[in-house]
Amino acid sequence: MSYSALAVLAVVGVLVVDLAVYRTRMVTRKVFWTAYAIVITFQLLMNGVLTGLDVVTYDPGTIWGPRIAYAPVEDLLFGFAMVTLTLASWAAVNRRANTARRRGLDTDTRPSSTR
Repeated sequence: MSYSALAVLAVVGVLVVDLAVYRTRMVTRKVFWTAYAIVITFQLLMNGVLTGLDVVTYDPGTIWGPRIAYAPVEDLLFGFAMVTLTLASWAAVNRRANTARRRGLDTDTRPSSTR
């Protein structure tokens, strides 16, 4: 499978996880897109440095061709998938912990003497 196909598959997979599995709807929130704008700024900066200085190179036959800040657009897709999956997972875990806390289930695993 090509780098480009994997990038698209990663985005589609993460959107399914966010919207249908975790149901956090992270990508529908303004706060997500604000945070993502900050992340993508630094991603483009680092991708630009690494690919612009030829520290990282790509076989032209394995990418679509368009680049942003020297990096192939596929890198942005992978970055989006990575950040979105991390934030959606974090939100899902916190939601479960908060639900358990509201139900009176202790989610703290520390010994009682350190509380």
